[in-house]
Amino acid sequence: MATKISNGTVHKTPADLKKVLLASPKLQKTWEDITPLARNEWICLITSTENPETRARRLERTRSQLMEGKRRPCCWAGCPHRTDKPLSASQKFVKAKSKSS
Repeated sequence: MATKISNGTVHKTPADLKKVLLASPKLQKTWEDITPLARNEWICLITSTENPETRARRLERTRSQLMEGKRRPCCWAGCPHRTDKPLSASQKFVKAKSKSS
């Protein structure tokens, strides 16, 4: 079983996600098969919260959706940390809402 887990375009794969991916050869294969940009979105989905319960839910969501063959997080505004493109209207809304909370 492989032990190297690839990163995203902006984000490095966090230890808790690596642990989930290393637990399943199928997950590892799927992870390595998706694009670096897709990996980046999964990583950002997980790391963009400070709440441990939310992070745990997002790790499980990532695990289950990758097992189902999904290549990108569904129904998520996307990584706001990318510098190669401007923020979308939905990302700007989410970012503004989180600052006002």
